[in-house]
Amino acid sequence: MTINRLVAAMLLASASSSVLAEESFTVQDIQVEGLQRVALGAALNNLPFNVGDTVTEYNLSRSIRTLYGAGHFDDIKVFRDGNTVIYRLRERPTINAIEFDGNKDIKEEQLIESLSGNKVEVGEPLDKTTLKSIENGLTEFYHGVGKYQADVEVEVTYLPRNRVNLKVKFEEGDAASVRQINIVGNTLFSDEELLKNIESQQDLPWWRFMSSDRYQKQTLNGDIEKITSYYLDRGYLRFRIDSEQVSVSPDKESVYVTLNVTEGEKYTIKGVKFVGDLIGQDEFITQVLPLKDGQLYNGALVTYTEESIAKLLARFGYANSKVRTIPQVNDDTKEVELTISVDPGKRVYVRRINMMGNSTTKDEVLRRELRQMEGAWLSNDSLELSKQRIQRLPYIESVEFETAPVAGEDDLIDIGFTVKEQPSGSFNAGISYGDYMGLSFQIGVQQENFLGSGNSAGINLNTNKYQKTLSFSYTDPYFTLDGVSLGGQIFYSDLDYGSSNLEAYDYTRYGFGASIGYPINEYNRLNFGANYVVNKINSISDYDQLRHFRAVLLDSENPDGGYNFTNYELSAGWVRSTLNRGLFPTAGHYLGANIKVTAPSSDLKYFKTSFEGRNYIPLSTDHSWSFLSKLEVGYGNGYGSKNGYDYTLPFTENYYGGGQNIRGFESRIIGPHAVILGATSVPGLPGDGGSFPSTPENDIYDVSQRSTGGNAMAIATFELITPTPFLSDDYRNSVRTSFFVDVGNIWDTEFDINRYDGLTQVSSSQRRPKLADYADAGLIRATAGVSLQWISPMGPLTFSLAKIIKKQEGDLQENFSFNIGTTF
Repeated sequence: MTINRLVAAMLLASASSSVLAEESFTVQDIQVEGLQRVALGAALNNLPFNVGDTVTEYNLSRSIRTLYGAGHFDDIKVFRDGNTVIYRLRERPTINAIEFDGNKDIKEEQLIESLSGNKVEVGEPLDKTTLKSIENGLTEFYHGVGKYQADVEVEVTYLPRNRVNLKVKFEEGDAASVRQINIVGNTLFSDEELLKNIESQQDLPWWRFMSSDRYQKQTLNGDIEKITSYYLDRGYLRFRIDSEQVSVSPDKESVYVTLNVTEGEKYTIKGVKFVGDLIGQDEFITQVLPLKDGQLYNGALVTYTEESIAKLLARFGYANSKVRTIPQVNDDTKEVELTISVDPGKRVYVRRINMMGNSTTKDEVLRRELRQMEGAWLSNDSLELSKQRIQRLPYIESVEFETAPVAGEDDLIDIGFTVKEQPSGSFNAGISYGDYMGLSFQIGVQQENFLGSGNSAGINLNTNKYQKTLSFSYTDPYFTLDGVSLGGQIFYSDLDYGSSNLEAYDYTRYGFGASIGYPINEYNRLNFGANYVVNKINSISDYDQLRHFRAVLLDSENPDGGYNFTNYELSAGWVRSTLNRGLFPTAGHYLGANIKVTAPSSDLKYFKTSFEGRNYIPLSTDHSWSFLSKLEVGYGNGYGSKNGYDYTLPFTENYYGGGQNIRGFESRIIGPHAVILGATSVPGLPGDGGSFPSTPENDIYDVSQRSTGGNAMAIATFELITPTPFLSDDYRNSVRTSFFVDVGNIWDTEFDINRYDGLTQVSSSQRRPKLADYADAGLIRATAGVSLQWISPMGPLTFSLAKIIKKQEGDLQENFSFNIGTTF
């Protein structure tokens, strides 16, 4: 007992001596050596004591850790000289520049962003300890995409004034290919049946060069999910993948994937019940519920049910609802009871909607397309519909929206719509002089977003030797708040087709008109219009198809007076559009039907109908690939009669083919040609030397080289829209590349080829086509080619390269064409 007390006393004395040995002192001065870029004040602020404080060796040791934590120094030493504390520091070098060499799979923007996240950026001090982790992280990325031979090294070059340049050197190597995928444990479905549903490919032959068997870890993870879903969708509720092994070959050029699975047995649904709050929609949800009692369990249907309920709740403002399915599995009976838990959360209201990115378009023009209103509850359907309506505007390239919670409020959000505008009009101007054309002057502006108002305005003036045209048009699509549109136009044209070597007649036309449109719902609209048009035609070529036109208009007392007629045109149309964009759509359809008819009080009585249908089917999730099918049909004719002659569609209203609508053919070359009749002659009396016209059955005829158009049209287009090669994604919505097939014909339902039976066709010095049955709708033309469309600042431009597949007698080809006009 005495010995133990003695030992305890000795240990206590030793501990007291150790405490006294840690001498404290009062700091009289602090000196810092080695600073270059770091300010003295910034260094002193990181110290845990100041001059005048009493410190110990522990405090000095702690100050070193504090200075290291500031991130400015590579080496820190502290000394004591009496009551003066001296710090000798070596600053971390400052990064002067960062260079990347050899990177192909990772863009420099991504690398810079990744390095910035690790505080490795120009102007910042370099922490060498992070370089190894950067190297390892990038190497791991390459391993994840199958490049096991990849190597990443960060090279440091020291510069004067304690600066460094960093060079990240990449040796990416080739990606390892998937040599074999083995599935172990599957007896219900074969390897081939399971593997055909996944994205990873194995050991592809050389002729499948368009496919890839490159190994990627992310792709394999997705494939595992697909295989799991394949079983769950067929009732195998207990299916699981027990393990996955990826083995790399010694040369690191191939990988072998092995999946060990347990399939289990099929389970059926015993019952479905709901818990939680269905916001009064219990009956509706129960009626549309795809999950039924006794049905085979289907994982896809369960997910679809959850998503459908969440979307329904979102329509009523419950944007943050939580819907989950809780299965109660009975392994004995192989049945599962599903309990769907619904927590709608709080109803969310919209406090404010902000418009961003519109430098030209006024806010009110965009806001009037919104179907989600401020102060109302948030509806995902209304948000998506608002986005669609804004994006259908021809002067908007793209629209995105995001929601942001209001600070301190759990039931309020703000919505921000960000739009990207695009050119919405065209402009042309010029003045020139030529021996043939004379003095030419032209100016034209067509703007679909006039002064940012969303109104459409146009003015065109063109004058030269053979034409003088002037037109004004203006349309307000929101003349009233509920979307009733109102527009008007004034026009004048004086064309001398004989001087232009196009067709031999003079045509003067002027008038004015108005139009009004009514929205039926979000997708359908009715349009009505009326025009007053005065027409004057002189010096027209005399060809046979105009006999009815001449008979009802020509003044027998003044046969050289030309054709003067005034028409009162009435029109009605219907449009249905679900397109996702106004220009260059990639999804949805457009249907438009229109009829124009002259009033009975008009000089010419006729009608003209047209229909256009377009359907876009996206072939990829990002809509970079899409398929367009388009149909245009039209028909016009006269109604009533005069002087025993039926009214017909005036030739000025005819349809024409070639150029823009059937690419690969010259403009206005497809369709009926003019048939010009002429009389043969017989000799006069002997010694007279003259001649007399023969009887009509001996007439001759000629056929014009170019088409005069027809009263019926049918054109179909099939177009595969593809990504434009070598073009940044920033221009994807303003440039479009496509491969097309155009098929169609223009014909004349009133043409009677039997009129020319027994007559002889003659040919002039120019090459003329042979007479064909221009009433035959089966004289089909077809072309195929590639097209490039660009919405340029000067207006839409279209370049087409086409090859004729099927043509008819007299057709002229035009392999390459360039047009300025509307895109579709």
